[in-house]
Amino acid sequence: MQVTDDLDTLLATLPPEISSTLTNHPQRGELIEVVIDLGRKPEARFANNWEYLREEPVTREDIQFCSDRVGMFSGDNRAGIERTLHRISAMRNRGGEIVGLTCRIGRAVYGTIGMIRDLVETGRSILMLGRPGVGKTTALREIARVLADDLNKRVVIIDTSNEIAGDGDIPHPSIGRARRMQVSRPELQHQVMIEAVENHMPEVIVIDEIGTELEALAARTIAERGVQLVGTAHGNRLDNLIKNPTLSDLIGGIQAVTLGDEEARRRGSQKTVLERKALPTFDIAVEMLERRRWVVHQEVSETIDQFLRGHDPATEVRLANEQGEVEIYTEAGSSKSTPYGNGKTHLQNPVLPRPTGWRASGQMTPVESSPPHNPEFEQLLDQSWQQADQSKKVRTPGPNGEDWPVYVYPYGISRNLLDQVLELLKLPVVLTKDIESADAVIALRSQVKNHSKLRQMAKNKEVPIHVVKSNTLPQITRTLQRLLDLDPTTAEGIDFRMFTEGSSQDEMEALEEARLAVEQIVIPKGQPVELLPRPANVRKMQHELAEHYRLQSNSFGEEPNRRLRIYPA
Repeated sequence: MQVTDDLDTLLATLPPEISSTLTNHPQRGELIEVVIDLGRKPEARFANNWEYLREEPVTREDIQFCSDRVGMFSGDNRAGIERTLHRISAMRNRGGEIVGLTCRIGRAVYGTIGMIRDLVETGRSILMLGRPGVGKTTALREIARVLADDLNKRVVIIDTSNEIAGDGDIPHPSIGRARRMQVSRPELQHQVMIEAVENHMPEVIVIDEIGTELEALAARTIAERGVQLVGTAHGNRLDNLIKNPTLSDLIGGIQAVTLGDEEARRRGSQKTVLERKALPTFDIAVEMLERRRWVVHQEVSETIDQFLRGHDPATEVRLANEQGEVEIYTEAGSSKSTPYGNGKTHLQNPVLPRPTGWRASGQMTPVESSPPHNPEFEQLLDQSWQQADQSKKVRTPGPNGEDWPVYVYPYGISRNLLDQVLELLKLPVVLTKDIESADAVIALRSQVKNHSKLRQMAKNKEVPIHVVKSNTLPQITRTLQRLLDLDPTTAEGIDFRMFTEGSSQDEMEALEEARLAVEQIVIPKGQPVELLPRPANVRKMQHELAEHYRLQSNSFGEEPNRRLRIYPA
């Protein structure tokens, strides 16, 4: 490999005391970056260690010395040195003043893509993955040069921060014949990507650091126009992109799919599974785990499908030894216990065990699917609907001349809750076990919906059915008041025991607050009211009280300041 770093040009921008220390340093060739922070000792970071460059802390004059000798800092606080690959990144305080600099050494390493040159020559789109500092940009620069000079392709580089082709208007010679388009602001990178395809007729587009959803969509648009893409993204492994909703479109996108019962049984999985939405934007993925150890996925679509089904696919590992020779071997995959997107320990396409037991061995005979007809049982079932009620009906005139009490046949309703409501509100209702002597039926909505026999008997006896949404005190109370033609908003007084369990002082105060808000502001003035913050169990009681008045309410805010808001009807 041939390395070009133009290190002397970068050292000339540093304060003399710092640059003189690095000029003759024995590890100069392994220097990665120089860090200059206000009030701290300047330090040099090498591949395997770091050291201070002087004992005196950095002053504002040192930072100003460096800032005056580099290019202009762009919107992403990056600058460069013209005709070099070095990158200087600034840290600013709240006032916008520079208080720290990271001077990163940029090197053009010729021959660094020897491990994947065969893949580059196929013309398929390639995605490079790896942590910061592993050499993604260096490899990208060399790929652009090989495609332009050795394969004679029309290559356009989208250089967002001038990191691939260097600072200044003239690109660094390390990119060969490839052309470079600069980006005025980082948030406009996706627009420049589309502009490059529409205006400059490239065969290859090279992109560094795809990081936003718009850039991922632009990359898909470019790939669908038949242009080869070579790009990088942050992420150690390919399966990291599955968990990243912003960049998942690069590998085809992920969607939840509901399977039919038969298909779910065949796969041995739950009914909702994750599947790939479309073809991946990039055909090949390269995981740069180390500088000399890369993992290659030559069919991204197959690899992603294996991941989503809970399998660990076989991977192709490529190593470069000290002599520059490339070694290729395959690591066998394995089955994971948990596929992506579900918490069950199932595989979506497992090998199901062969059934055992009496039924499988033929020693157990199946029973008939339908039980034999038993007329006596049917007769007993019909009689159970018409249990004789031993109590005699005694009627007294109500306030409007109606006959009280009202005899009610309950079905599916909690008897304890019914008794509690009747005792608290003193309602003129008598519960009966005989549907023929009942004046009305009060039943749970789900029971009425699924029980045609109850509806048929009520119709034959001409007994109305009043439906209760759920087995709660407010719902039962509202249904009984509707049955008796009582208006809950004008009923004299409310017994808060209907809404509480422990009847503590805090619960009573919260319910009284809600009642006063409803009766003095929400109903007469038609204005919403916001109550004081309360615990979740107390807010639930306030919700039920508002529902008792037939008003809408909702909770908002974060704990412990979450509170209720009641709206007018």
